[in-house]
Amino acid sequence: MTTLSGTSRCKRQSYEANQVEHSMSDPVRCHEVASRKDKRAFEQLERDLYRDDPNWIPPIWQVRREMVGFKPHPFYLDADRCAFLARRGDRVVGRVLAIVNHAHNRRYDEKRGFFGFFECEDDVQVSNDLLASASRWLRDQGMTDVRGPVHPSLNYEVGLLVDGFDSPPTFLIPHNRNYYGRLIEAFGFTKTQDLYSYDAHIDIIHDLDPKLKFVIDEATRRFNVKCRPIDRSRFAQDVRSFLEIYNQSLQQTWGYVPMSAAEIDHQSKGLKHLIVPELTSIAEIDGRPVGAGFGLLDFNQLIKKIDGRLFPFGWLTLLTQKRKINRLRLISTNVLPEYQKWGLGLVTLSRILPDAIDFGIEIGEFSWVLESNSLSRGTIERGGATRTKTHRIYDRTLSDLG
Repeated sequence: MTTLSGTSRCKRQSYEANQVEHSMSDPVRCHEVASRKDKRAFEQLERDLYRDDPNWIPPIWQVRREMVGFKPHPFYLDADRCAFLARRGDRVVGRVLAIVNHAHNRRYDEKRGFFGFFECEDDVQVSNDLLASASRWLRDQGMTDVRGPVHPSLNYEVGLLVDGFDSPPTFLIPHNRNYYGRLIEAFGFTKTQDLYSYDAHIDIIHDLDPKLKFVIDEATRRFNVKCRPIDRSRFAQDVRSFLEIYNQSLQQTWGYVPMSAAEIDHQSKGLKHLIVPELTSIAEIDGRPVGAGFGLLDFNQLIKKIDGRLFPFGWLTLLTQKRKINRLRLISTNVLPEYQKWGLGLVTLSRILPDAIDFGIEIGEFSWVLESNSLSRGTIERGGATRTKTHRIYDRTLSDLG
């Protein structure tokens, strides 16, 4: 019986090997996503490619469909997109989304396209054909350059993981295969900016650099800053205030494009059930919000359990098991431009730390931080945080595209 089973297994493996060999000889065919079947294949490829990756966390699939434009999302009220699949024979082997972000091009007076949601087998021919299809579509839309990956803009998930493959990502941080950088660079993309993630154990508060503590105390005294968590009784108003401060504070940040009013409203609704008020901070001077920061629980610890599915009962797991999460992603600490460089960001953040300890948080992740943001990087590194992941954004001109 054992012999028969082993023989059968060998035959199956031989058959599968022959199928792969035959598939590799088939020509690559790239085409636009046009049907429901194509959309399902676009999604399924991600599952297939990461099936044996212990550090991959499935996205919340409902949100992913919005982000790629398969379901309505306000980002696409001012953006165009086209999704592509690559096939060898009947097998889907790659995908990508080409994006024209009109708000970006108006703000920077550019004709820059973007790409995102890139997934591909380790095959240069496939990735070249796939990226060429997306690039030609962007050129047909009048674009002269392309940047990525963004999913679908810098306000959401962004960058290609190039360092830090040995641990799972935190919530809303991309993860990818370690060969993707090689494939993307083979098509002529070059680095334009890196983004860093830093880890800090919560005990770091006890060893805080005295200079940073002095800055916090002095800024609090000088401006008479009052910090409070988001108020549950006016939750929607406070979340909108945070997002408005976020918009204003990042005006000079590389590549930043403010979220539209529709995006702010959409994000406010989406964050309502995810934000833990005590892990947020709003800094006020004379009752006016001037700074805002919030930590977002690493829901990836639960999303893996529910396989990214909110329905029928996944949402209940996210709501009822929050207290089991021991990791916090410090997404943003933003201060209005006129109060920047005075230490109010540190003041805003310091309000969260005691409540984070009470909640049971052990690790805080600062992410993402632009390579070019030397001020934030320096402050985080002086505080004792350790860089754990690097994500990369690439640029390419379309002038030499065949």
